[in-house]
Amino acid sequence: MDIRSLKDIDFDTVFHAFEQAFADYEIRFEKEEVRAMLKRRGYTPELSFAMFDNGDIVAFTLNGTGIYRGVRTAYDTGTGTLEAYRGKGIAKEIFQHSIPYLKDAGIGQYLLEVIHDNEKAVSVYRKLGFDTTRELDCFRQSIDQITNMRHEATGGDIEIARMDIEDVATASGFCDFSSSWQNGVESLTRAGDDLICLGAYMSGRLVGYCVLDPLTGDISQIAVDRDYRRKGIATMLLGEAIGLMRTDRIKVLNVSSADEAMKAFLIGKNIAPAGKQFEMILPI
Repeated sequence: MDIRSLKDIDFDTVFHAFEQAFADYEIRFEKEEVRAMLKRRGYTPELSFAMFDNGDIVAFTLNGTGIYRGVRTAYDTGTGTLEAYRGKGIAKEIFQHSIPYLKDAGIGQYLLEVIHDNEKAVSVYRKLGFDTTRELDCFRQSIDQITNMRHEATGGDIEIARMDIEDVATASGFCDFSSSWQNGVESLTRAGDDLICLGAYMSGRLVGYCVLDPLTGDISQIAVDRDYRRKGIATMLLGEAIGLMRTDRIKVLNVSSADEAMKAFLIGKNIAPAGKQFEMILPI
């Protein structure tokens, strides 16, 4: 067996390995969904690595690259091992192999998210030197189970209209926490037309916005200017977003656990908590 970069490996081969590695997951991954996910998260084949056995991928780490909190960063956008090869320390071996290449490429830190309850993985990452930077909450719900959506905005006429991703960047101060890698403006910009950006305008002034993926049901960002909260604007934005969805479920991933207001808003709509993650960073 040998470790190689994925620079010259086509997407179909990568997806086949991805599909095999996560075959025992409850969620099934569609090829185009995975392609869109990698695009959004900045997948960089030449800085991603896999273990090959007789020419076949048996374990991999797919890295995205970009700027995170002002530092050039590698982001673990997907690590998987085929079932027959688990328990052999291959993922750790791939990670250690990749570090010199990341350093040579000017990467200053390695970022990942790991499920809170995956104690084995958390322990491994801590032994490798990762520090937990924050906890993130995830929420999911069937659209037909979402409640309390009839509240109308007060305090003036609100118009909901499409907006450009560049306008989202200028309104980032509406959020009470910094976005995770996949929900940051850099990732949203990479996604391009896969996403829809909605703005809430009062007398021509942007007072709130929402970014959504209609195919996956993902709401990447939803925020309202602090001076205009408790007026039903977020509810209006959520309602418009739901109406654009082409799926029967929505998900709001990687909300900072410290943001009580967002948590209360989602739970108040019966959008239920669906697990926690640790965000972890290793300076390299």
